[in-house]
Amino acid sequence: MMNRFDRDTEITPIGDGRYEVRIDRGWWIVRGPNGGYVAAILAKAAAHAVADANRPLRSLTIHFLRPPQEGKAHVETVVERVGRTLTTVTARLVQNGKLQALATAAHAIPRETGGFIHAKMPDVRPPEECEAREAPTDRESPSLRDRYQQQYAIGPVPFSEEERTKEARSGGWIRLNEPRPWDAAEIAAISDAWPPAIFASSDMPPTSGGVPTVDLTVHILAPEALATLAPDAFVLVDFSTRAVQGGYLEEDGEIWSADGRLLAQARQLGVVL
Repeated sequence: MMNRFDRDTEITPIGDGRYEVRIDRGWWIVRGPNGGYVAAILAKAAAHAVADANRPLRSLTIHFLRPPQEGKAHVETVVERVGRTLTTVTARLVQNGKLQALATAAHAIPRETGGFIHAKMPDVRPPEECEAREAPTDRESPSLRDRYQQQYAIGPVPFSEEERTKEARSGGWIRLNEPRPWDAAEIAAISDAWPPAIFASSDMPPTSGGVPTVDLTVHILAPEALATLAPDAFVLVDFSTRAVQGGYLEEDGEIWSADGRLLAQARQLGVVL
């Protein structure tokens, strides 16, 4: 039986770089599908268009024009350029003749250069030692919550009685509720699956609880490491917001493996409803 994530992000080639997809309500968050879920669909389509396993996804940027509806849609891809080391693809999610999301993906071979990582993995308990902490069930529960297993380790649980601080930072351990081999599409989904960091701050402006994404960029720094993760492995996410102005916020995130490898970084602009 196909894993739910793979079923709900399945792309069916129909020729000329076009794919038929189905937007599933099981990934809803407030007013429409979660941005990470849409990102995963576009990541799969871009990878199929590139058709080169030696050029894994390195960067994915999506602009969300409107929330897709449940049901059939299409992804239209164009391979804009194939260079010696880098392939650039654009992907458009179209539903009922209207553009829903626009993505640019960069796939590239590894380069033999030196490097460093000055970022430090948060010092938190491993997932098996984290206390069970869940968001209150008296609030409307987005269906997205049922798709993941989450263990809060950084900041308070959103909308709980836990004390909030001024810092807008939230994170913890996360994996799909139905584990499957890790890949770039799942990282793209995870990059926007955690509750917004602003919910952890005592400075949070009045909101309906929704922070729709305007644009999302995911940088996959260690694509080769994904294949070494056990399908049921948790990854650690750490999200923070440092500025909320004019009804918009920025959010930065890091995704770490349990053994301390920085797998990916993410950044987005969101609307505070």
